[in-house]
Amino acid sequence: MPIVVNLDVIMAKRKMSLSELAQKVDLTLANLSILKNNHAKAVRFTTLEAICRALDCQPGDILEYVPDSPGDTPPTP
Repeated sequence: MPIVVNLDVIMAKRKMSLSELAQKVDLTLANLSILKNNHAKAVRFTTLEAICRALDCQPGDILEYVPDSPGDTPPTP
């Protein structure tokens, strides 16, 4: 999957547990776990905003584009 969710890395840096973050962003533990484990198909901007606010980070700290193969490159704007 080309988009990788690095939520666990940021949470570890902030020393925040999944249950604490779930409470702060008003998400169920199950839904936040799906996102953290890179199984989510989509994320709402409001959810991303709440996570960034709670973790004091930028969306790019959480979401990363990783090409499937060495020849894959992100599209140019």
